[in-house]
Amino acid sequence: MKKLICLMLFSSVGLAGSLAWAGAREDSTERLKMSTEVLKSIMETPDKGIPEEVLESAKCIMIVPHLVKGGFVFGAEHGRGVASCRTSSGWSAPAFISIGGGSWGLQIGVEAVDLVMLVMNEQGTQHLLASKFQIGGEASASAGPVGRHASAGTDWKMESELLTYSRSKGAFAGLTLEGTVVEQDDDSTRAIYHKKVPFRTVLSGQIAPPQVAAEFMREVARAGRQARRAEEKEQAQR
Repeated sequence: MKKLICLMLFSSVGLAGSLAWAGAREDSTERLKMSTEVLKSIMETPDKGIPEEVLESAKCIMIVPHLVKGGFVFGAEHGRGVASCRTSSGWSAPAFISIGGGSWGLQIGVEAVDLVMLVMNEQGTQHLLASKFQIGGEASASAGPVGRHASAGTDWKMESELLTYSRSKGAFAGLTLEGTVVEQDDDSTRAIYHKKVPFRTVLSGQIAPPQVAAEFMREVARAGRQARRAEEKEQAQR
């Protein structure tokens, strides 16, 4: 009887683990799909989205679909998303991230927005590769310019490690996320890559993109090419 009980117990634990893994994989796959849709929206609204020269200059891109912001008096943010960085052979496989944090201020209600963060220089890239950093702490960030072209008067190209954007009801706008912590999402990483793979390994291009990320990778590559062609065309007309 004891052996039967033990066998049933181990079977139950194994089944629960399998269901949890399947749920995490399904959730991560859906996040890749939603991130792809956010990126498509950026490229379809050039006059109201991220400037072409900004996207062309970005070292890495992070997308957090359906970030939850809100609360009463204390405003907080929490969400999960994906990141990809430029490598010598193109864009890296997606690395899964989670973000969380808060900022004091009078806020009433809860709002879901799509968040896009662009890493603009090598220092910002190193913060991201460290697997965990705080915006406003280790890494400086500012709300990114919006429109087909960035104003020459902005400091995005010389000083900003991160540029942040939010999309609510179809419109993109700059967003400030002081105090927010960005770190690796270990559960999603294991669900998609079947093991814990370091951020640096994924984002430096040392691992091949999984099949479930194929559409996301195509959209990232397409966005990069579209931004580069637009920038080259603009320079030729000057």
